[in-house]
This record gives sequence, structure tokens and C-alpha cells, in this order.
Amino acid sequence: MTDSSDPLLTLPESLRDAFKEPLGPVTTDVAALVAAVDETRERHGSAGEARARLIAVGDVVTYHLREAGRVPDVAFVDGKTEREAVREEIATALAATEGRRVSVENPAAALSAPLLDALADALAAADPVTVEVAGEEDLAALPAMLAAPLGSTVVYGQPGEGMVRVAVTAETRRRARELFEGLTGDAAAAYEILGVDPDEVGGDDSAEGA
Repeated sequence: MTDSSDPLLTLPESLRDAFKEPLGPVTTDVAALVAAVDETRERHGSAGEARARLIAVGDVVTYHLREAGRVPDVAFVDGKTEREAVREEIATALAATEGRRVSVENPAAALSAPLLDALADALAAADPVTVEVAGEEDLAALPAMLAAPLGSTVVYGQPGEGMVRVAVTAETRRRARELFEGLTGDAAAAYEILGVDPDEVGGDDSAEGA
């Protein structure tokens, strides 16, 4: 019997360098990042989709956004940064945050069915959700880019550089699909869990830029 925490998709060695490249602009300026999140929602949001969301992947990213007064709609945390335990002040602050929490298991360099299911559920929730990951949340940004409504923003950490801001647009969805389908495993099952039709990924987006 297959354990639910077993990876549904795994990052192959041949793609590891591609995933090291930031998928959007990198910044250490949280105020500018928050302003860009609002601009993305206004420029790329679609009236035909659910409201734009802010998804944070990583403890440090989540902490900085909260300190700036912006609570992510969905936050993935695993108690680590660059494979080391986060500072006590960050761990304490995140542990004290209110809102629904969901715990899942997810191996490093992989995506498990429970993590994808938690993402889909959190995106549909009316209130903020924190997904606590036993293992690593290093790839969660990719399915978030596919499943979040247009005009959303995905923020994740770039080791040694800062925070990567990815505006969810038709263009970035297409790029995310290319990388997602380069993972080893059952992409069709992953799309089904996310509630995403891969044939519709990267639909019309008349606005230019991010």
C-alpha cells in the first residue's frame, strides 16, 4: 500500500539547476513587495475567477509579510530556512499567529498528494490558512502558481538573496506548467488534486508585464 506522504512528483536531477533560477524579481524590500502584490491584483485579476490570493512559501517570507501587516491567504512553513532551524523569534511569532492550520508530510525536492490537497483547500478557504509541513515545502510555489487565480502573487525565498515575487499571469502559468510537467511522477493526478485543467493553463491575459 502506498503511503499518502510518498511523493506524487519528484524533482529530477536534470532540472535542479532550472529550479535554482528565480521565477520572478528578487527583493529584500518588503514594503515594495507588498505594493507590487496590490498592483498585480489590480492589473491581472480576472472578474471571471475567484479573488486574487497571496501565497507565501517559507517561514521567513511568511514572517516578513506578517510583520509588514500583510497576512498571506496561504502560508507554507516547515520550521526551517536553508535547511537550518529558523530563528527563535520567527518560530515564536509564527506559532502565535491565529487562523486555521493544516499539517501535512512532504519530502524534500518533491510534492506529495497531501500537500497539493492542502493547497487546493486553502485557496478555496475564506480565511487565511497555514500549512505546516513535516519535511520540506521547497516546491510548493510551483503548484501554487498553477492553482491560484490570475492576479495572485506567490512569494518564496531565494537563498542568500531575498524574496522572489511571482505574479500569477498567463505567462507565468505557462512557465510553471513547463516546469511542473518536467517533474517525475503522475502529473495528471496532481492536476486533478489541484482542480486544474492543464489545457487551460496560461489562458488569455491581456495585461502586459508583472
